[in-house]
Amino acid sequence: MHVEATVTFKLGVTKDVGLPSLLTPVLELVSSELDPETGSEKARIKPLLQYFVLPLGFHNKLKARFTVPAGFGEIGAVLLDNPFATQEMYIDEIALEGFASGTVKLPGDSVVHPKHGKRVFFTNKSYLPSETPNGLQKLRTKELKDLRGNGQGQRESFERIYDYDTYNDLGDPDKSDDLARPVLGGAVHPYPRRCRTGHPSSESRSFNVYVPRDEAFSAVKQTSFGAFLEDPNEGFPNFFSIDSLFKQGIELPPHLLELLKSILPWLVGNVRQGSDEFLRFDAPELIERDPFSWNRDEEFSRQTLAGFNPFAIQLVTEWPLTSKLDSQIYGPPESVITAEVVEKQIGNVMTLDEALEQKRLFMLDYHDILLPYVNKVRELQDITLYGSRTVFFLTDKGVLTPVAIELTRPSVDGKPQWKQVFTPSVDPTSDWLWRLAKAHVCAHDSTHHQLVSHWLRTHCCVEPYIIAANRQLSAMHPIYRLLKPHFRYTMEINALARQSLINANGIIESTFAPGKYAIELSSYAYDKVWRFDHEALPADLIARGMAVEDPTAEHGLKLTVEDYPYASDGLLLWDAIKQWVSDCVKHYYPEASKVEADEELQAWWTEVRTRGHADKKDEPWWPVLKNQDDLIQVVTTIIWVAAGHHAAVNFGQYAYGGYFPNRPTIARSPMPNEEVPESDFKAFLKNPEATLLRCFPQQLQALKVMLVLNVLSSHSPDEEYIGDKLGAYWEDEPIIKAAFERFNAKLKELDQGTVDSRNNDLNLRNRSGAGIVPYQLLKPFSPSGVTGMGVPNSISI
Repeated sequence: MHVEATVTFKLGVTKDVGLPSLLTPVLELVSSELDPETGSEKARIKPLLQYFVLPLGFHNKLKARFTVPAGFGEIGAVLLDNPFATQEMYIDEIALEGFASGTVKLPGDSVVHPKHGKRVFFTNKSYLPSETPNGLQKLRTKELKDLRGNGQGQRESFERIYDYDTYNDLGDPDKSDDLARPVLGGAVHPYPRRCRTGHPSSESRSFNVYVPRDEAFSAVKQTSFGAFLEDPNEGFPNFFSIDSLFKQGIELPPHLLELLKSILPWLVGNVRQGSDEFLRFDAPELIERDPFSWNRDEEFSRQTLAGFNPFAIQLVTEWPLTSKLDSQIYGPPESVITAEVVEKQIGNVMTLDEALEQKRLFMLDYHDILLPYVNKVRELQDITLYGSRTVFFLTDKGVLTPVAIELTRPSVDGKPQWKQVFTPSVDPTSDWLWRLAKAHVCAHDSTHHQLVSHWLRTHCCVEPYIIAANRQLSAMHPIYRLLKPHFRYTMEINALARQSLINANGIIESTFAPGKYAIELSSYAYDKVWRFDHEALPADLIARGMAVEDPTAEHGLKLTVEDYPYASDGLLLWDAIKQWVSDCVKHYYPEASKVEADEELQAWWTEVRTRGHADKKDEPWWPVLKNQDDLIQVVTTIIWVAAGHHAAVNFGQYAYGGYFPNRPTIARSPMPNEEVPESDFKAFLKNPEATLLRCFPQQLQALKVMLVLNVLSSHSPDEEYIGDKLGAYWEDEPIIKAAFERFNAKLKELDQGTVDSRNNDLNLRNRSGAGIVPYQLLKPFSPSGVTGMGVPNSISI
C-alpha cells in the first residue's frame, strides 16, 4: 500500500538558512501493534522519497512517500528527525493519505529543533494509559521521561524539559545589596513553584530566559508584545496635565525616552519617531464615556462589582469588625467603624443588626493583609501605606454606596496605633479627607488586584499545573489534550514577568503600594488565603458571602447582590465550561474506577499538590480524584482560572487603570490629619487638590503603569478564544465534536445575546446607564487590540 505524508510546518525566524539545510528531515511510520513473533515493536518504515513543496516561505509543506506492507497494522505515531538542519521547524500537522479508512492526522503544535533527536507525534486518537496500544507504550513512557529531564544542569533554549524551582531569581544581590530579595517558596515564604532553568539565580537580566521550547511565543505574538516632564519624579502639577496625556500627548526629552526604553524594552512600541519624540495614549473607556466618573462615590462602589477587581468585595457577617493579627504587635484589633457611624451614614433607614440580617453590608478588607507591611513600606522613600477597611451599603436600587473608610497605622517607635474613620460629607474639609482616603483605598485595591487577584491567583498558581501536566500526562492523554489550549504562552509570559515586572526594582516594585515588598506580600496572601477548592467560581462567591447555594436558582446559586456583573456573566461561562468538561470526561471515563486507575492522571494531580504547590501539600481541602465528578471539578476550575478569571482581571486594566486617578497604584503621602507636621495640614487646607496630586503616583510611575496596562490589556492578532475552534485532536471523535459544537453555541449566545441584552437593561445599574462602562470582560470573543472584551483560552498576556 502506498501512503503519502504531508508535513505542514513553519520555519524558525531567528536564523537565515539555505535550502540544503532543509533536505535532511527524516520521517518514520510507527505501528500501534507489536510484532506477534518477537513481541517487540515492529520495524519502523522509512520513506522511499521525500521533498519540499516549493517555493518555501513562512507556511511550508514537506512531502514523503512510503510503502506500507500488509499486516503492518494501524499507524500510531510518526517520528521526525532533523539532525543536520541549522533552523528549527514548527510542525502544524502531519497527514497520512492512502489508507482505506481515510486520512490519518497527527496534530503537531510543536517545535522540532535539530538537537531534539527523534521527535514523536501521536495520531489524534486519545488513549488512557491502560488503553495504549502495545506498539506505542514504550514511546509513551520514553517521551514523558524525556520531558522530565534529570534535574541537573542549565537548560538551553531549544530543550523541552519541565521541572520545578522556587522563585529565587527575583533579586540581583550581585549588583546591589538593596536588590536582594528573599526566596519565595519554602517554609518562610510559601509560594507556588516556577519552571526550573538551572541558571544562576542572580544572573544578568536577559529577555532570553529559558522556558520549554513549546511554551515560547509565536513570531506574531512576539512582535505584538512589544512636554511637561521636566522632572519625571515629581507628581503631576494639575489635572489638566494628566488629561493632556490623552489629548495633546507628551513631548519626551531624549533622556526620558531612553530611560523608558531601558525600563520597558519590550513594551515601548507606540512612540512616534520624528524630530521630536512624542507619546500619546488613547483615552481609557472610563473617562471617554464620563470624564468625571472616577471621582464619584457611586462609581467607586460600582467598580467593586464590575471593575477590574471584582474578586475582593465580601459580605459583612459579623460585628464588630475585628482583626485577626497579634494585638501585641499591631495594636487593638477592634475596628473604629461603629454601629453609630454606619446607621448615621445610611440615614437611619435601619439598624446595623437589621442591615446584617438583610445582607446589606459589604466590605473591602485590606486590613490584615497590608498592616504587617505598613511600617516596613514607610521606611522606603516617597511612599506610604495603611491597612484599610471600606464598608458599603446595598441600597433598595440594588447598588452599593460607600459608608465609611478606616485607615490604620500600627504602633511604631513608641507611638501607639493610629486609626481613623472617614465618611462622605458635605463639609469641605471632611469631603477632601474622604477623597484622600478613597485614593489610599484605591491604591490598596490596585495592589490587591495586581498582586493577588491577577499575578498570584492566575499566572503564578497555574504554572505548576502546566509543569506537572507536561511531566506526567502523555500527549495522547485526553485530559492533557483537553487542558493544553489553556496553557498556551503562560510560561513564557511568566518568565518575562520575572525579568521585568516582578523582579527587584522592576515595574511592580517601582509603581505599586508595597514597593520592594510587593511580591513578598503576594507570598503572604498565598499562605493566608489561597486554596484550590475556592478557585472555582461558585465556591469563591460562596466563601465571600456573595452567593448562597439554592437548588431552585439558576446555576444552583442565589447571588447576594443580584446585579453583580462579574458573577452573573461568569456563572454562565462557568456552566458552559463545566458542561464541556463533563462531556469529555464522561466519554473517556464511563466508570469511576477508570479515574482511580489512571496512573498518569493520579501522578499529575499528586505532583501538582506535592511539588507544584508543595508548601500547601498537606492542606485538607485538596480534592482527591476518586470519580468523574472530582475530575470534572478540578479540570473545570483550572480552565476557569486560566480563561474566565484571567480575562476578568486582565483585559479591563487599561479601561479602569489607564486614567490613574481612578485606580492609582501607589499612595506617596500620608493623610494630612495623621501625626504629621502641622504645616502639612495647613498646606492641605490651603490647597487640597495639590495634596491629592502629591498622593498620586509620580509622572514616571504613572507613565510606566499606563504603558504596561495598555499592552497587557491588548489581544494579540494570534489570540485563541475559548470555545472558538475545535482542537485538531477531536476532529475524528464524533461525540467530542458534537459536545464542542454545543459548547461553541452556548458561548456565541453569551457573546452575541446575553451580555449585550444585560448591558442594555437600564434596570441593571452596575453595567448600564449614562456614562457607565458596560460589562463586557466575559464576552468570549474579540478582535485584536485593546477592546475590553474577549476570553482567551489561556493566560496569554
